[in-house]
Amino acid sequence: MAEQQITLQDIPALAESLKKAVSAVILGADSAVHSMILAALCGGHVLLEDLPGTGKTTLVKAFAKAAGCDFCRVQCTPDLLPADITGYEMLVQQPDGPHQMQFRKGPVFTNLLLADEINRMAPRSQSGLLECMAERQVTAGGSSYPLPEPFLVFATQNPIELQGTFPLPEAQLDRFFMRLEMGQPAREQELAVLNDRQNADPLDSVTAVTTPETLCAAQRAVRTVSASPAALGYLLDLADATRKHPQLRFGLSTRGVLALRHAAQANAAVQGRDYLLPDDIKAVFPAVCTHRLHPAGGLMADSRGVRELIDGLLRSVEVKKG
Repeated sequence: MAEQQITLQDIPALAESLKKAVSAVILGADSAVHSMILAALCGGHVLLEDLPGTGKTTLVKAFAKAAGCDFCRVQCTPDLLPADITGYEMLVQQPDGPHQMQFRKGPVFTNLLLADEINRMAPRSQSGLLECMAERQVTAGGSSYPLPEPFLVFATQNPIELQGTFPLPEAQLDRFFMRLEMGQPAREQELAVLNDRQNADPLDSVTAVTTPETLCAAQRAVRTVSASPAALGYLLDLADATRKHPQLRFGLSTRGVLALRHAAQANAAVQGRDYLLPDDIKAVFPAVCTHRLHPAGGLMADSRGVRELIDGLLRSVEVKKG
């Protein structure tokens, strides 16, 4: 298959078409939709955390259809095993020869994997996704099996204070490119949802506006967005501020710094620029960093408290002229 050609000039139109298709199904979540598109343009995994019934699963399904991606859903439960996600080797009888071990691929072999209610899955199975998310491959029986391109994990999660959940370990959280919240739609938007779903499911009308090959090409184009020394200096100043903050156990990791730059590149590309600004970094900082900042004292802060801390960091760190 010939390599798809996409330039930075094509990114705004691509992002707008995805946003229009998804927003026709999901009302009142423009910020989450925008951030999800940025994550996809970076090849990043997304953690959607909110109360049940806010449209997390519907958002992922709508995005998968609009992006033209192969899609698979795993409903996470406490008894789910790692092999139920990644696949397993099994002994297969050959009609005219010896038995052979064959690898049966799991649902992770897709473009977009929805891990629904990921924090209802036991830690052992949560860890089964680690290699897939970080290395884009599955290892079984001494062999490695590459995952399709693009490969994105969009996981939904209920707040940990609800019964029957297992908090994601920090190493697993850091594999997620962004953490997003849906929020509640306005009254007028909720009324529109009631009317739209009276006789049909809007998901049925979503059609693909791009292809996996185009999305991969767009990811390569986003990487070409440049950054001035002043913008990179501001990014590093923010990271340093998180590491020295007295209310944080530890701040942004190097993986987090790279994710912040990449997300800022995508934000600039969507706005039609081939260079990023400090404002791009500010725009993506909450979604990229909320789940990577851990309060001191071993206590899990609520999302509102972490967001207030992030707002304080953005106010206190100045952009230096370069």
